[in-house]
Amino acid sequence: MSERTLVLLKPDAVRRGLVGEILARFERKSLTIRAMRFEQISDSHADEHYVEHVEKGWYPELRTFITGGPLVALVLEGDSAVEVVRGLIGSTDGRKAAPGTIRGDYSLSGSQNLVHASDSPESALRELALWFPAGV
Repeated sequence: MSERTLVLLKPDAVRRGLVGEILARFERKSLTIRAMRFEQISDSHADEHYVEHVEKGWYPELRTFITGGPLVALVLEGDSAVEVVRGLIGSTDGRKAAPGTIRGDYSLSGSQNLVHASDSPESALRELALWFPAGV
């Protein structure tokens, strides 16, 4: 069943010139890019996106990071897109992510881990509405 998910290529992926490589991995897996934006987000947008983390002690560092440079927001579509994308990106902590995953191949950090991806179809719906309010 085809579904859509949100993916953010975080400022570290942009800064390191990995956008093309990461997009190519998604496309080689037969995921379709339905929309894509390049922007630098505000503190309030970060707070809306990470609403479940705002009160956590480590959140200010995450907000500074995610708002500290441009990122790429994209809508990917494909069969079981949420699950497939999560498998492609690997564990949140790049130091523990499996080789062959995006984080396993390119990240050595738990916080600067290159990519955000919706963790469930329900999260995808909320996040897609936040990032692409006009729809796709």
